[in-house]
Amino acid sequence: MTTEQQPPQDMHLTRSSRDTDAMAATLAPWLAERLPSGADVEVALSGASDANGMSSETILADVTWTEDGERSTRGYVIRMAPAAKDVPVFQTYRLDHQYEAIRLVGELSDVPVPTPRWLEPTGDVLGQPFFFMERIDGLVPPDVMPYTFGDNWFFDASDADKRRLQDSTVRQIAALHSIPRAAEVFGFLDIDTYAGDTPLRRLFDKLATWYRWAAAELAPSPLIDEALAWLEANWPEFDGPGSTADNVLSWGDARIGNALYVDFEPVAILDWEMAGIGPRELDLGWIVFAHKVFQSITDVFEMPGLPDVLRAEDVSATYTAATGVEVHDLRWFEIYSAVIWGVVFMRTGARQVHFGELDGLPEDVDSLFHHAPLMRKLLAEVSA
Repeated sequence: MTTEQQPPQDMHLTRSSRDTDAMAATLAPWLAERLPSGADVEVALSGASDANGMSSETILADVTWTEDGERSTRGYVIRMAPAAKDVPVFQTYRLDHQYEAIRLVGELSDVPVPTPRWLEPTGDVLGQPFFFMERIDGLVPPDVMPYTFGDNWFFDASDADKRRLQDSTVRQIAALHSIPRAAEVFGFLDIDTYAGDTPLRRLFDKLATWYRWAAAELAPSPLIDEALAWLEANWPEFDGPGSTADNVLSWGDARIGNALYVDFEPVAILDWEMAGIGPRELDLGWIVFAHKVFQSITDVFEMPGLPDVLRAEDVSATYTAATGVEVHDLRWFEIYSAVIWGVVFMRTGARQVHFGELDGLPEDVDSLFHHAPLMRKLLAEVSA
């Protein structure tokens, strides 16, 4: 590996300019109103790990209070919508939707999710909506540096343990998709303000709208434009008008970096800000593509990576074994995922400029995409 091919040493992304000391002082009286009288609340905050996630703020909280004469400290995680000044990734953040999705999944299934505790949906307390959920201990395959780079617990595990983690995660996705009457129970996630006669059509319109918003600040992406045109021209046949396709609760950001593990089994499924209603293949295509992104980065640097992890055929086979449902070809959903990743990179690129981590935006927007070579490869394959 040449000097030019060395992987980057620092992939830190600033997410917020928030003052956690001031935030803790504000939260203590707010929590006191929700805890027993005389709780004498103390709040200690710390920033969550930079190893994963690029959108919502995630803050660790230790909350101490007195109840029934005993003083104790409990650990929580605060999820907070980012401030507009910090260049948010998404156009809107419905923290109330995330909270309700997590609550319902916990009530209606055995899928492991954190217990949500307190929701502040108005933004009146801290300037942005937020909610508390109970903290769960576990390990997560890191995003920074990507777990495919090596020197982490997942990369160093045996092949059998890697496959155990993969299969157990896919089975949790299958369990999530098995929640009955999902389109009705989680109907608040199927936003009818977007155009389309199926949930997937509405998600596609939401994605195109989000992309146009991101492009208005930077510039259009030729790669995303090509991918959106291909997706429209090759719309899945099973999702036509009057379709009887099975629409389920979609995790939305289904990848192993968004779960906590103990002994290679998921103990918490995290990050629900992209949850929605749609075909099963949304989550399956996403988990396959997300791994391909990290694997493709190692390929650029001529590193071995993990080429045998989360292959589409293996993910589909495990899912079918768990549900009895045959999975459609995932390639359309991988390219759909690639567009979402591209818009995320457009927004995080703009954020890096805002925080001084980039000198300026490049003339070629596509150069912001870590997955651009992979995206071009996939489009070439389906267009051949």
